[in-house]
Amino acid sequence: MRALFVAAALLAAPAGAAERMLLAPAPAVDAPLAKGPLQKAVFAGGCFWGVEAVFERVKGVKAAVSGYAGGSKATAIYEITGTGMTGHAEAVEVTYDPAVVSYGTLLRVFFSVAHDPTQLNRQGPDRGPQYRSALFTRGAEQERIAKAYVAQLEQAGTWKPRIVTTFEGARPFYPAEGYHQNYLRAHPTQPYIVWNDIPKVEGFKRLFPALWSDRPAA
Repeated sequence: MRALFVAAALLAAPAGAAERMLLAPAPAVDAPLAKGPLQKAVFAGGCFWGVEAVFERVKGVKAAVSGYAGGSKATAIYEITGTGMTGHAEAVEVTYDPAVVSYGTLLRVFFSVAHDPTQLNRQGPDRGPQYRSALFTRGAEQERIAKAYVAQLEQAGTWKPRIVTTFEGARPFYPAEGYHQNYLRAHPTQPYIVWNDIPKVEGFKRLFPALWSDRPAA
């Protein structure tokens, strides 16, 4: 469980989360902004607290919910998922307005500031397959855009070593327990949050000022 790694994180190399961020290029393949029903996208990039905290600040995002994807409903429980044996990844379901923000832009934010896509089955101090980098795409268009974008990043050599993000299709998403929702806003002084997650939010505001929303999504 991540609590076991708080002390280790604080004693790790001095580079904080913000110093590992890279501004990824805009996607060459994307869906155009267009009026329509709200859409959903699911991202897994380590601890869901920080990923949720980034996405809830993106203009056009209406909701960001922490949860689990990749396993069964029966094992979508924090303590069980923490064993790393359920197939689940900690994930965030993002509900967004396609007239305001595109799926490709959300991918750009995800790869730039929400996590490090080169870390295999881990993020920062957290270890295990439940912390893997994964995309749970919703439909053929998201799959096409996501694969094209990862290929674009790899061709550009944006990250080294290579990107290890997996494509896991439209696996069901299960919301996490209530106490995990809006965790950063509820616990802004917790050491784990201060060291690992607040820098992500600050990095997003710095790198994507035009996307920043002063009012976080629900």
